[in-house]
Amino acid sequence: MIENHIKTIILLGALTGILLWVGSLWGQQGLIFAVIFAVVINFGSYFYSDKLVLAMYHAKPVTEHQEPKLYNIVKRVAEKADIPMPKVYIVPSESPNAFATGRNPKNAVVACTKGIMGLLDEKELEGVIAHEISHIKNRDILIATIAATIAGVISFVAMMARWGALFGGFGGRGRDGGRGAEIIVLAILTPIIAMIIQLAISRSREYLADASAAKTLNDSSGLASALKKLSSNVNHNPMRIGNKTTASLFIVNPFSAKGLMGLFSTHPPMDERVKKLDGMQF
Repeated sequence: MIENHIKTIILLGALTGILLWVGSLWGQQGLIFAVIFAVVINFGSYFYSDKLVLAMYHAKPVTEHQEPKLYNIVKRVAEKADIPMPKVYIVPSESPNAFATGRNPKNAVVACTKGIMGLLDEKELEGVIAHEISHIKNRDILIATIAATIAGVISFVAMMARWGALFGGFGGRGRDGGRGAEIIVLAILTPIIAMIIQLAISRSREYLADASAAKTLNDSSGLASALKKLSSNVNHNPMRIGNKTTASLFIVNPFSAKGLMGLFSTHPPMDERVKKLDGMQF
C-alpha cells in the first residue's frame, strides 16, 4: 500500500512537471496561465464532477426500504472502514459494475448497476462495496480529478501549440529551429506522455483499493471471485450509457478494451489483480 502511495505522488509530480514545462514555453505568462487554468478546472471538478457522473449514468438514490440488501452491506462496510455512511445509488444498466464518487468521505456516493446485483452473491458484493469504499477513504476521486485535469490542460495547450505552429508561431523565444522542435514535441509527445502517466495513476489506485478492501474485510476471496465474474461478464455486456472518459471510476472497465486498446485501459490486468488478492495473508 505504501508503495502505491509513493508511486501516485511521483506520477502526480511528473504530470505537474510536464504542465509547468509546457507553460514555460510561452514564458512567465504562459506558465501563470497554465497553473490558473488547472486550478479553475480542478475547483469546478471537485464540487460538481460527482453530480455530472451520476446524471450521466441516470443513477437514482435508493433507501434501505427500497434496497435493503445493498444498503445494509454499504452500511456494514462503511462502519468497518470507519467512514460516514455514503449515499447509495442504483444505475439502470444490466452491465454489472459499481463506482464511487463524491468530493470527500462526508459527501460520498456508492453506485451499483442493476446487473451487478443479480450477478454476485452477498460475499462477492461485499468485496466490491469494500473496494469502492476504499476509494472513498483513500480520497481517490480527488486524486483522479487532479490527474485528469492536469492531463487535460496539457492536451489543451498542445492543441494551442498545433494551431500556433500552423499559423506561423506564437512569439516567445526566437524563431529558430530549436523553437520548431519544441513545438513538435509539445504538440505530439506531451499529450501521449500525460495520458500514460494518468493511466498509471489510475492503475496504481486500483491495486491500492483492492488491498484496502481485503484488509477492511480481513478476507480477499469475495473480491477476487467478484472480479473474475465481472471481467468475464462486462466483456460480453459492456455499458451502453455514459462516456469512456469516466471509465476509471468503475471497479472494472465498463467499456470494451480488447486488443491494442487494452494497453491503454484505465484498469490493471485482471489476472494481476486477482493474483495479488489471492496472495494476501491475514
